[in-house]
Amino acid sequence: MTFVYIILAIIVVIVFWAIAMYNKFVRLVQRTKEAWADIDVQLKRRYDLIPNLVETVKGYAAHEKETFDAVTNARAAATQVHVDPGQITPEAIQAMAGAEQALTGALGKLLAVAEAYPDLKASQNFSQLQTELTDTENKIQAARRFYNGNARDLKIGLQSFPANIIGNMFNFKEEPYFELEDDDVAKENVKVDF
Repeated sequence: MTFVYIILAIIVVIVFWAIAMYNKFVRLVQRTKEAWADIDVQLKRRYDLIPNLVETVKGYAAHEKETFDAVTNARAAATQVHVDPGQITPEAIQAMAGAEQALTGALGKLLAVAEAYPDLKASQNFSQLQTELTDTENKIQAARRFYNGNARDLKIGLQSFPANIIGNMFNFKEEPYFELEDDDVAKENVKVDF
């Protein structure tokens, strides 16, 4: 009779463990989707700030049309790439990373142009927009790190034994990391010629 109780106790422990693992994966998947949605929120804020910054700089540097066009075109391209949190794929993340990297490069050139105009740097509107853009860039980086941390936790859970048994049984999938395509491009100094 004690043997039956021991078997029942083992079965109960296994069932509770399986339930806990299932709930852990549900929580990790939802946190990853929430983190991706946070990236979208910060990118929207960035897209909304860019036209104001461009218009402010345009008033001081009318002959820098090529730079303004590059920023405007990069912003337009970046806003066209959207990844639904429920449909995150490596290809979609790569497309978004490429568009964001192009926009970041164009913004760097715009800010370099702005540095060449002392009156513009002293403008309160420009200073406020630049501060907001810097704050937004920091929030985007934090949101990307948060997403990647959640994607990492999900990957670890799905690859760790014995939790991977439950993950595979219920068909949970890993989410890809958000990575820039070419870090060397992001590290280059912006060159502006007049």
